Parts: sequence; C-alpha cells; structure tokens
Amino acid sequence: MKKTKDKAWFALFTVPLVFVFTTVVIIPFVIGIYYSFVKWDGIPANPKVFVGMDNYVQLFQDERFLTSAWHTIKFTVLALLAVNVLGVAFSLLVTTKLRVSNTARTLFFMPNLIGGLILGYIWQFVFTDVMKYVGEKTGFESIFFNWLLNPQFALYAMVVVFTWQMAGYTMIIYIAGIQGIPDELLEAAKVDGANLRQRLTRIVFPLLMPAFTICLFMTLSGAFKIYDVNLSLTKGGPSNATEMFAMNIFNEIFGYGHYGLGQAKAIVFFLIVACLTLTQVAITKKREVQM
Repeated sequence: MKKTKDKAWFALFTVPLVFVFTTVVIIPFVIGIYYSFVKWDGIPANPKVFVGMDNYVQLFQDERFLTSAWHTIKFTVLALLAVNVLGVAFSLLVTTKLRVSNTARTLFFMPNLIGGLILGYIWQFVFTDVMKYVGEKTGFESIFFNWLLNPQFALYAMVVVFTWQMAGYTMIIYIAGIQGIPDELLEAAKVDGANLRQRLTRIVFPLLMPAFTICLFMTLSGAFKIYDVNLSLTKGGPSNATEMFAMNIFNEIFGYGHYGLGQAKAIVFFLIVACLTLTQVAITKKREVQM
C-alpha cells in the first residue's frame, strides 16, 4: 500500500514535468530536425520541398556563418577565461576577514540581476558616451573611445559586458565550494609551512574542481548561446564583426525567411555546444578530488 502511494506521489510530481518538457523541448526539436531537410520560407501556405542534405552542405559554404562561428569561438574562449578568473578572485576576496565582505558580495552579484537586453543598452551608453568623455578628458583616446564602432574592439566590448554580468554569479558558486573546504586542512598546511600560493594550488583549487565543473559548463554554454546582449549592444555590427551563432541563425530564419537552412544551422549549433560542454564536464569531473 505504501509503495502504491509513493508511486502515486512520484507520478503526480513527475508526469506534468515530463509532459511540459516533451511538449516544449522534445517535440519542437524533432520537428526542427525535419525542417532542416526541407526548403521552406516559413509561410504555411507555401509547400515544404524536401532537399535532403543540401541545407547542411550549403551552411558550410556560407562564409557569413563560418565567420560568425569564429567570432563565437573567440568570444567564448575570452569570456570563459575572464569570467572564471574574476569569479575565483572575487570569491577568495570576499571569504577573507574583510568588514565589507557582505557588501562586496552584493555588489559583485548585482549585475547578474539585470536582464541581458537592459544590460546591453546600459553598456551601449557607457561605451558611446562615458568612454569617449573619459578619453577626451584624460588624453588616452587610444584606449577610451567608442569600442562599438571599431570592428577590432567591438567583440572585446561584448566580452567585458558578459564578464561583468556573469563573474558575480560564478563567484557565488566558488564561495560555496571554498566554504565546503575543511578549515583543518588549511590550518594544517599553515602549520607545515605552506605559503598562500601553495595552499591555493595544492588544497583550495583541487577541492574546488566540482565548482569549476559547474561554472565552466555554465559559462561555456552561456557564451555560445548569447543573443540578448549581442542584439542590444552591437546588433552584430560593425560590419558583422560581432554577429554570433545565435544571431546568425535568427537572421537566417526570421530575416531572410530561410527556415530550412536556418534550422540546419541550429542543429549544427546544438551539436557543437553539446559536444563541447559534455567534453568539458567529462574532463573536469575526472580531476575532482573526493574529501
């Protein structure tokens, strides 16, 4: 009787979730795979012409798509390093015995509460007006200028905004990992004469690997899928110098009406993100240390 009740409660909580997940994720994904093999302009009255693998062949001949792929890879690598280095640094800073540590945690985390679109518009003002003003007043106009108008600096501007948004969030995860390290280990290391660098590299960082696994996964997938900041900050410009994967796919489908080709790009995009994130998780999982 008890087992029957347990199964009933289990079904009560899981069946609705499975239904929503199937309806919102699985079914659209399967339909999307079908669309990737057809040529269609998105108008329901027009026929869908089956073209087989032509869309996949065409996307690898699309120079703009390949360029957006390179922009996305470059952005992801830079963002991955910047977000996690700052996240670790912030977490180490606020877990020390500082009087303002709680205030610092709040200030570092607050940018994550701002939506991506709003964040992009805020930083658009910073790069357009504030940076230009600072450059004129200080004389360092080679550094402080409107990065968004320069094809070489616009991508770095996006890295700055993404890092400013995500570093505080990863900091919270790293803080949880640091607080889970037994104080006895660090005290014993101090007694044995280990300096700060040795304590970090031999004790703290190895025991933080579960936090690294989570933060690297979130940063990697988030950077690859970025769209809202890309839209509001640069709109892919100047001269498509910051058009990322997601924006290229959106423009292909809703801008040019190439639903089949756009969906083929989305499938390739999904496979790339899945392979990279699963590989990253597998590698970092192997380096985790059990206490």
